[in-house]
Amino acid sequence: MIFRGPHPDVSAPNKNVAEFVLGDISAHKNKTAIIQSETKRKISYQELSESINQLAAGLQKNGFKKGDVLAIYSPNLPEYVVVFLAVLKLGGICTTVNPLYTAQELAKQLGDANAKIIVTVSAFLDKAKTATQTHAVQEIIVIDSETEYRNLKGLMQANHELSEPSISPKEDLCALPYSSGTTGLPKGVMLTHHNLIMNMRQTEGMTSHNAISEKDTVLGVLPFFHIYGMVVIMLYTLYRRGTIVCMSRFDMEDFLDAIQTHKVTKAPIVPPIVLGLAKHPAVEQFDLSSLELILSGAAPLGEGVAIEAANRVGCNIAQGYGMTEASPVTHLLPIDSNPNKIGSIGVPIPNTEVMIVDPETEQPLKTNQNGEIWIRGPQIMKGYLNRAEATNESITQEGWYRTGDIGYVDDEGFFYAVDRIKELIKYKGMQVAPAELEALLLTHGSIADVAVIPVADEEAGELPKAVVVRKNELPVTSEEVMSFVADKVAPHKKIRLVEFVDKIPKSASGKILRRVLIQKEREK
Repeated sequence: MIFRGPHPDVSAPNKNVAEFVLGDISAHKNKTAIIQSETKRKISYQELSESINQLAAGLQKNGFKKGDVLAIYSPNLPEYVVVFLAVLKLGGICTTVNPLYTAQELAKQLGDANAKIIVTVSAFLDKAKTATQTHAVQEIIVIDSETEYRNLKGLMQANHELSEPSISPKEDLCALPYSSGTTGLPKGVMLTHHNLIMNMRQTEGMTSHNAISEKDTVLGVLPFFHIYGMVVIMLYTLYRRGTIVCMSRFDMEDFLDAIQTHKVTKAPIVPPIVLGLAKHPAVEQFDLSSLELILSGAAPLGEGVAIEAANRVGCNIAQGYGMTEASPVTHLLPIDSNPNKIGSIGVPIPNTEVMIVDPETEQPLKTNQNGEIWIRGPQIMKGYLNRAEATNESITQEGWYRTGDIGYVDDEGFFYAVDRIKELIKYKGMQVAPAELEALLLTHGSIADVAVIPVADEEAGELPKAVVVRKNELPVTSEEVMSFVADKVAPHKKIRLVEFVDKIPKSASGKILRRVLIQKEREK
């Protein structure tokens, strides 16, 4: 059975993302587009548009062309937006990198994406230089200071008339974020201009969802490298002519202060921050009365936490559902829904079809039956970069994307995500791929075998746990295991728990029986 949402389908113009987001700003040219929370620096729509055109011209003069890949390795800054949209204006592709990545992780992504340029900040320059020793990019550009490398300001002063290339929105890629999909190592997700534009139009089509408007101030605390921050906050807010309050890092009190200072009306956040709003003692010290809507996504939000936070803050909390491979949104919970639906991920957005499928037989199921959530719509990625096999495993010949999540739909058409088939661990809304950590741990001289599984945690959602088989009973400790990983990966990928066992359960083909280990963990 194929399910659709109650909202009518929408269409998308034949434009590139930069043109779509910042086309005609004449009516809003003096309006503030972005505020940097830490410095209070403001940029108008006019200044933003001019900066994008200047940078695009400078990049073009230096040989950057349609189809080239530029990596952004930076915290949230107004310049992040400038770089992203300048690249897309030229028909280039942005691969966005987690700013917490180590040099080793950065090098992997640069190499896989075949990045021509990396744009970073002076604080990350050493890691960028180390990474580019492994993968030689043509140039490192620094956003915020004058070093031996070219900076943005210098590039934007290039005297060059911009020549915009012809872009085919449905075919040409614009963004290359990385996701682990349902299994394995992080892969480049190929998103077209049409993918992103359609997803913004689909979100806009949820009229009852209280769409962002020019009157709104939206908190940009979620990282722009992540598809949620990239599309829902950065691009969609500008398209709707709202104001983004840009935060370079999360701190609970800074977060609360930003809401109070800038009179934030909409806050797209993740469940751990919602938990903070429900429990953190500092909440009472700030005036949060400007908040009209909190949108929670990237990981499941418990109904109890949602209600507690909504009551404490005094505003609506809506939940959404999506993934990098879907640009990202597939479901939204309309804010005018029945209060009994607060634990639901909502209804499919316009132009989106959903099936609940038996994971074994792949036969469609009816209402109130648990199965894998399959999605089809114009927001679904083109595929994984240079990973034809992984693409074919994820997208059926009929265009259905297999999410790897288990859920059901009730009799009123509201969907619920209840579990996952996929191996991915969600730590504070960030992806952790077990296979990546397992491969790393197997390089340790005292580890014979290992499996990494999720363990439920109220604050983080899930914690990565290593189930370890020692090599010949060599005396490796839990602390040594955790430290070994911590030195080599971004903070969200750290092993938080360790258990030593005699044997890892495996199938006849040698695949780790992760579900067996997870079930044992749940029974403890």
